[in-house]
Amino acid sequence: MLIELAVGDAYGAGFEYAKPGFVAAHNTLRRYVQHPTHLTIRPGMYTDDTQMTLAITELLVSGDPWTPARLADHFVEAFRRDPRDGYAGRFRDFLGTVHTGAEFLRRIVPDSDKSGAAMRAGPIGLLPDIDQVLSYTEIQARITHDTPAGIEAAQAAALAVHYCQHRLGPLTDISSWMGDRLTPGWARPWHGKVGSKGWMSARAALTALSTGRSLTEILRTCVAFTGDMDTVATIALAAAARSQEVVQDLPDTLLAGLENGPFGRDYLRDLDSRLLAGLV
Repeated sequence: MLIELAVGDAYGAGFEYAKPGFVAAHNTLRRYVQHPTHLTIRPGMYTDDTQMTLAITELLVSGDPWTPARLADHFVEAFRRDPRDGYAGRFRDFLGTVHTGAEFLRRIVPDSDKSGAAMRAGPIGLLPDIDQVLSYTEIQARITHDTPAGIEAAQAAALAVHYCQHRLGPLTDISSWMGDRLTPGWARPWHGKVGSKGWMSARAALTALSTGRSLTEILRTCVAFTGDMDTVATIALAAAARSQEVVQDLPDTLLAGLENGPFGRDYLRDLDSRLLAGLV
């Protein structure tokens, strides 16, 4: 699961808000693409989507209490041990000035309705109970995205994984199922460019999931939307990796080309094993 979502994040990072012509020409899945302007994010590097998902996963694996304080500790630790680009500028600057979770909570202004809480929520969906998934996701979302839209987008991302993991229905029905569990708008398919709001990324991810039958098809669809599609791909591939309906066919070039530093491919694979062993 973590490998797949990181591939989606890293592949999508090469196209984030790029011009539609660039996306159409290079969205082939043959290789990672250098973004035309974000030159510090090299092909195969993941972004904040994966790094913050690591923080969430590490707390789940640790067995420590699921509290804002422990979540904030993990957010700060994940960034400070491996500072990287990809975060929104103001939030990255903020992370660069905090040293503890307590300081994070004291200084953060959690009024965002963008996609940060949704992009990191996938592993929570592995929990066995829907009410627990909703509760855990809301707790982590409120730390940074304490708005109705920010919280619900995160819950949709986590529930997508839960739906696939626990085989709650065919993928073609995931959007309508989400509309029944949350609010009716989730049942509507997404069309066009994905903006910065969390509900946009989550709805686009659900549309890609409901229409795709393989990881390659789903990833290509996510990127073809244009806009904030690295987040769309992160959310969609986290869920698709846990679906028995989806052919697990990510190209070897993308798997091998994913970064493999201290917190790269091998670390993700090991952490994924520990996560699944503990929750599944």
